[in-house]
Amino acid sequence: MWIADNWKEYEVLDTSRGEKLERWGSFYLVRPDPQVIWDTPRKHRGWKQKNGHYHRSSKGGGQWEFFDLPDEWGISYELGGAAGKKLAFRLKPFSFKHTGLFPEQAVNWDWFYDLIRREARQKDRPLKVLNLFAYTGGATLAAAAAGAGVTHVDASKGMVGWAKENAAASGLENAPIRWLVDDCVKFVEREIRRGNKYDGIIMDPPSYGRGPKGEIWKIEESLWPFLELTAQLLSQDAVFFLLNSYTTGLQPAVLSYLLHTCVEKRFGGTVKADEIGLPVTESGLVLPCGASGRWQRTS
Repeated sequence: MWIADNWKEYEVLDTSRGEKLERWGSFYLVRPDPQVIWDTPRKHRGWKQKNGHYHRSSKGGGQWEFFDLPDEWGISYELGGAAGKKLAFRLKPFSFKHTGLFPEQAVNWDWFYDLIRREARQKDRPLKVLNLFAYTGGATLAAAAAGAGVTHVDASKGMVGWAKENAAASGLENAPIRWLVDDCVKFVEREIRRGNKYDGIIMDPPSYGRGPKGEIWKIEESLWPFLELTAQLLSQDAVFFLLNSYTTGLQPAVLSYLLHTCVEKRFGGTVKADEIGLPVTESGLVLPCGASGRWQRTS
């Protein structure tokens, strides 16, 4: 398992009875997690001193309950350790338990941050990176901080605006980032027609979603044809492809199979896939948080 264990300002403190207790900076949040099927004693004081609690509804969805939590606050993450670039993220609780950040993705940020920097030195030019379903920009900022020119694509205007705020907070407001509100499938189709190519691609597709004009995305039906399509945008000397999944049925072996078939057969290189997770302070164990597949060119 790839574990995001370099956080200083975020922490999974405990997990029990379908919920996780997290520290986001100086605030405690309790949020549901379907992986937490165990019933262990809730000994950490944060369970009783929480600042926010998202309650799931038996009818679907849910709602937040707040206890002295600001409307917005921030945390930071240092890429590549203490000597690396610090990214800053603005957080706020919003629909369906989210805060605007998936902390487990930091283990992938560190991976391609180092990769982009090394490959840029070898190529003696900045890399071009495409981030699809880019959300609030964690991966975009990590790639830009490594020196890449990034194209950031998400169907939500609000999420793209939020990502720009995170870029400004991280001192990357002038970085070479193209911010695009667009349906990812239609954008990729247009890029193919234009003949544009990218040295690295990041794809973080939702299980289900709608584009700005009502386009339906169902990952089990849509991912394979979209991956085949997107692989056409890789340059001949492309460096990496990252594919993430939070869908329970898409195990690491599935992501590995997809990348072997769509990318490795054409470009060579190596494919690795694994679960990603976050350490849990109280138990010393690891909370699984989805899976990632990584293709990387080999020299």
